[in-house]
Amino acid sequence: MPDTEIQQGLADQKSQFTLLKSRRFLPFFLTQFFGALNDNFFKNALLVILVSSGVAANGTETNALVNMAAGLFIIPFFLFSALAGQLADKYEKSLIIRRIKLAEIFIMGAGFASLWYNETWLMMLVLFAMGTQSAFFGPVKYAIIPQHLRRAELIGGNAQIEMGTFVAILIGTIAGSLLAGLEQPAPLVGVIVLAVAFAGWFSSRQVPVAEAKAPTLRIDYNPLREGRKLYQLASEKHAVLLAIMGISWFWLIGASYLTQIPNFSVTTLHGEPSLIALLLSAFTVGIAIGSLLCERMSGHKIEIGLVPFGALGISVFGIDLFFAGLGYGGTEAVGAMGFFAQPGAMRILFDLALIGLFGGFYIVPLYAMVQMRSQESTRARIIAFNNILNAFFMVISSLLGIFFLGVVDIGIPTFYLLIAVMNIAVGVFIFYQVPEFTMRFMIWLLSHSLYRVSHKGLENIPDKGAALIASNHVSYVDALLIAGAVRRPIRFIMYKPIFEIPVLNFIFRTGGAIPICSPKEDEAVYKAALESIAAGLENGDLLCIFPEGKLTQDGDMNEFRAGIERIIARTPAPVIPLALQGLWGGFFSHSGPGVFKTPFHRVWSRIAIIGGQPVAPAELSAPALREQIVAMRGERR
Repeated sequence: MPDTEIQQGLADQKSQFTLLKSRRFLPFFLTQFFGALNDNFFKNALLVILVSSGVAANGTETNALVNMAAGLFIIPFFLFSALAGQLADKYEKSLIIRRIKLAEIFIMGAGFASLWYNETWLMMLVLFAMGTQSAFFGPVKYAIIPQHLRRAELIGGNAQIEMGTFVAILIGTIAGSLLAGLEQPAPLVGVIVLAVAFAGWFSSRQVPVAEAKAPTLRIDYNPLREGRKLYQLASEKHAVLLAIMGISWFWLIGASYLTQIPNFSVTTLHGEPSLIALLLSAFTVGIAIGSLLCERMSGHKIEIGLVPFGALGISVFGIDLFFAGLGYGGTEAVGAMGFFAQPGAMRILFDLALIGLFGGFYIVPLYAMVQMRSQESTRARIIAFNNILNAFFMVISSLLGIFFLGVVDIGIPTFYLLIAVMNIAVGVFIFYQVPEFTMRFMIWLLSHSLYRVSHKGLENIPDKGAALIASNHVSYVDALLIAGAVRRPIRFIMYKPIFEIPVLNFIFRTGGAIPICSPKEDEAVYKAALESIAAGLENGDLLCIFPEGKLTQDGDMNEFRAGIERIIARTPAPVIPLALQGLWGGFFSHSGPGVFKTPFHRVWSRIAIIGGQPVAPAELSAPALREQIVAMRGERR
């Protein structure tokens, strides 16, 4: 992997699709795409063959075979994910990928033989082997991404992986189902799965080396004992554990919708097979588009504020799908084209597409969060735990479907309503446990609704290590806008009365802000703030201070107080000057009639956040720092 390619900055990446031109990403993207395509193509072709041709040897019921097939594919995730995570941490990852893809060729060869000779036992064995292969690929799949991509590329990379996965699921599901309906499907299906397996193996040979992160790890082959260890690893960071739970819940939702769409199409919409394909396409394409939009909506950074936004959208359109299903006016059997002419059809189609779209907003930041907040030496094992939990939640999805649709028989539209309401409850629980999600959502909403924010020079803020941002102070939302622009979490040092503003106080407290005031106002608060600031810098935190000590009353910058010099003298750290442009005259500034009195005539106004070159501790001077920020801000207040 060329060093120059690794060192490319965000400025060189005009689009997330630029990654598809890079050897760091394209071979891996193709490898996982072909793998997901083959899994879903063969699995759906096999299920259709079992059902349509009644391959029920010795009188075995077809329904039992279908359920057995589903179980045999999911069981390996419980048996082998823990081992797969250990291997991915212990050994070089591209080698593991190549061996997995080589094994796929032999597995698909056996699959070809099972179809050719119509051997049911071999079909079941192949499904188990496919599940095993997927269980071993999962941990290395998500653990390798942060090793080859820069932090600013993680959202775009994960978005394209999710997009590719769901497009592959869609193509495999539809193509497998259609081709299996041919009179003699075995030769064609067999040739295709072998060809795709060879394509995946060839692309895997181009995946760059990703060195082992825990080469001394001792392998534990006991899945139960190792499973407990994986849970403990994931639990070391509560936010990571909750993110994994959120991912698994998404797979429960996705499985619930995808599994029931065929029956929903037939029983509720009176649809023919082509309608099933249309609805599956709407849902899957929605997820793909939502995943890709994440990169643009998050500004190239890991924006977990999109997670509550996604969860909200899933529930809103899930609830609307219930009402749309009840209000559907079609009574005749229709295919895909005839469906469009039915009363209420477009509403159902849009609901499914938007559930998928918001699902993309929901899932991509969670995967990126798990990758970034887990240690390199344990990342693959934590992802292995995620895969185990995903499989468990997908089993729960099946049990929910069996109970509510088979035992209670509430009907599919009502089942969709139940899932949407359950999603609200799960979301409230997760966001209450990790209020950072809610905080980031409020920040994202502010910076994407009231203002159009542009950034310049923010690459001067270090990705890690202690640093202090110094900014001019124009409005009551300065801190929120800066927090929304900077990729790292920031602890703000802010005037105590601002810190205590209702609603904003929740955001400030959740973000670890440090309230401060002059010693004349409250000496205890002042001393406590200095101690907290010193401790934060010693711990390597990124802090932000407004050296003016108060909001500007006339648009001009106030004098910088000497407190910033005392802070840096006590705990030396680089100071990054930051200039805010365009906030004066807005609703949250003291311009015109006053703060909170100015009309909202400047909603969606353009503002800029400009970062300057870091100032070394020995060179720091409050007056000189002020002049530097004045120059950066220019005439635009």
